[in-house]
Amino acid sequence: MTVMLPSEAVPEEQPEGAASASAGKVLIVDDEASVRRALHATLFGMGFDIGEAFNGEEAIALCRVTKYEAVLLDIHMPGKGGIETCVELRKMLPRLAVLMLSVNDDQEWKIQALEAGADDYITKPFHIRELTARIRATLRRARATGESDEVIVIGDILLHPARRLVQKGGFKLHLTPKEFDLLHYLMAHPGLPLIHAKLLHSVWGAPYVGQVEYLRSFVRQLRKKLGDDAANPRYILTDAHIGYRFADPAEWPKEEQVSPESVRW
Repeated sequence: MTVMLPSEAVPEEQPEGAASASAGKVLIVDDEASVRRALHATLFGMGFDIGEAFNGEEAIALCRVTKYEAVLLDIHMPGKGGIETCVELRKMLPRLAVLMLSVNDDQEWKIQALEAGADDYITKPFHIRELTARIRATLRRARATGESDEVIVIGDILLHPARRLVQKGGFKLHLTPKEFDLLHYLMAHPGLPLIHAKLLHSVWGAPYVGQVEYLRSFVRQLRKKLGDDAANPRYILTDAHIGYRFADPAEWPKEEQVSPESVRW
């Protein structure tokens, strides 16, 4: 498998005097040395601190001794494959950001990877800007404090977990308990694809993992209360045949972002 990085993937030069702080510590796991070298050079040039592993066994060993924030994991490798490696990494390091890389765009492979615990699934070849955007999205999730009283703000929507309150454009929304729980889970993982089964298990519990229509009904109600156009949604986005994801705050126009300090609950 060969990754063809486009010309835009040439490492950007850092401006003179720029801060030298790492954008994140990332482990690249791929059995092809050429792929590792290309990704290493590109991501290092964009400010990431990079490590390399040539198979799943080495990746797991490295993660035991080095604190990586994210792993780019090839799905097809000899020996311990990407799916099996992802399962072990997720058990060992629950907060680790895992992005699965594959030349296979089949929906079943995507679902299998996400069910194994991957945060995202990226098909080769890919644009480096897309890859770095997804890495940063997963790092935001991994770095989240998880404190129950931390207000979540995405666009003009504010969610206060501890008080179980939601505002949109300065107005309080009246949500049922499960609508709130579903919105909270989606907003706590912005920009990340969440499969139907994972959402159902996390919000309703194990007995509901097969109730996809049940989930769709709640998403329809949430979209209606958020004023989200189902045909062209801005907040709750659909990943066809996979699940849903909430809009990435980094992609939201700055002029539409609301400051939590300016809000009265």
